[in-house]
Amino acid sequence: MDGDALAQVRKRVLAGGAERYHAANAAKGKLFARERVALLVDDGSFVEDGLYANSLAEGLPADGVITGAARIDGRDVCVMANDSTVKAGSWGARTVEKIVRIIEKAYQLGVPMVYLVDSAGARITDQVDLFPGRRGAGKIFHTQVKASGSIPQVCALFGPSAAGGAYIPAFCDVVAMVEGNASMYLGSDRMVEMVTGEKTTLEAMGGARVHCAESGVGHFLCKSEREALDVVRTYLSYLPTNWTERPPSASASGPAGVDLAALVPASERQAFDMRRYVKGLVDENSYFEIQALWARELTVGFARLNGEVVGVLGNNSMFKGGVLFVDSADKASRFVQLCDAFNIPLLFLADVPGFMVGSAVEKQGIIRHGAKMITAISEATVPKICVVVRKAYGAGLYAMAGPGFEPDATIALPTAKIAVMGAEAAVNAVYANKIAAIEDPDDRAAFIAERRAEYERDIDIMRLASELVVDAVVEPGDLRAELIRRFAAARGKDRTFSRRRHGVNPV
Repeated sequence: MDGDALAQVRKRVLAGGAERYHAANAAKGKLFARERVALLVDDGSFVEDGLYANSLAEGLPADGVITGAARIDGRDVCVMANDSTVKAGSWGARTVEKIVRIIEKAYQLGVPMVYLVDSAGARITDQVDLFPGRRGAGKIFHTQVKASGSIPQVCALFGPSAAGGAYIPAFCDVVAMVEGNASMYLGSDRMVEMVTGEKTTLEAMGGARVHCAESGVGHFLCKSEREALDVVRTYLSYLPTNWTERPPSASASGPAGVDLAALVPASERQAFDMRRYVKGLVDENSYFEIQALWARELTVGFARLNGEVVGVLGNNSMFKGGVLFVDSADKASRFVQLCDAFNIPLLFLADVPGFMVGSAVEKQGIIRHGAKMITAISEATVPKICVVVRKAYGAGLYAMAGPGFEPDATIALPTAKIAVMGAEAAVNAVYANKIAAIEDPDDRAAFIAERRAEYERDIDIMRLASELVVDAVVEPGDLRAELIRRFAAARGKDRTFSRRRHGVNPV
């Protein structure tokens, strides 16, 4: 082949699929896969692998997937991008081989793996070649699982991720989904109707909002593709290159102007937004919330304290009173494991009444999911600090890394309360019969008030400090400086946990 012929082949491959498919994507607000890669990575840094895969076949440039190495903000990464102008981004045998190879390369190099997904799934006509073998589609997922916790894996989803292909996002640390175009589903709407009789749509069953607000498979709901690419870039800015390194430091800045003392109401019945509290505590504009639309009774995300990355978990009484449910327990478990895998210290901000009770949540497995959360917190060996912002009742104290879970410190604010339950519930539990027997309303009220006062004295925070249950009682205005010092002191801690291969997760 002479130079002119090679140039023609290269031009054809780089152009992707037919013009009508480009036009159809553009009408939906979708960018060409190569544009997505160019927008994400540093200029001139992309080195492509397998450009000529399946180049002898008609209409299959690069076999529908773009893979290679690049840099994002000067840091090495590997990238995979489905080209939906080529057979709707579907997988053939060479597509699968290219995806497996690039994940293997990322793992071997110890660099983050970025997936830009827009695929209709496997080509049924090629199933024997791509599906069942040792280097078939299953090898993609096996390799992702092997790389999990070793290198960051992040997915931006721009279109469908269908059938088995839906597991690529599921095995990533986080998934950014473009509203209106992105979807994940194991079976199409037509297949669902054929198998179950249910009439639905791809959007209703597996659209971006469904997965970001209801299923929890999605982490970021994005209005545009550029926003999704920004999420990928921002997410990686908080992560180390791999599990052996520390998260990257940044220039320190002061917190947002929030009066932390005034933000927290004295009454436990009055809600406040824990996200505002976080923003008043960490470096300004550094809080990067993850899964903001799902299980909102718990807020989780990355932030910086004096320029250093921390992972934050905070109970948010604005939603369901901050009570822990099945989904919020799962949300916490996964986030804690993510931070522990990548050497990110953990900050727990407790304002928790405990886990939800009742027949509905028991049938959903609240005990099992709560156990999973407590397991993740127990196994986390990164520096972790528990701050009781207002209350930590019952197993909620355990779930927020209370004293029994070897935090590097348990800190309380002067108004904090730690107890099996709140005073009102406790008095009712102990004295219900006696209260019912008091006929005079004034006498009854006086008796309840006396018992509540006794209970409050019993759980007084200074008593708990004197008994070494909490390590420090700190004014809200001093909390940030206290945390900065304590995280710095814990930085070199021993991270061994247990003599074993691995535990048995209570899933």
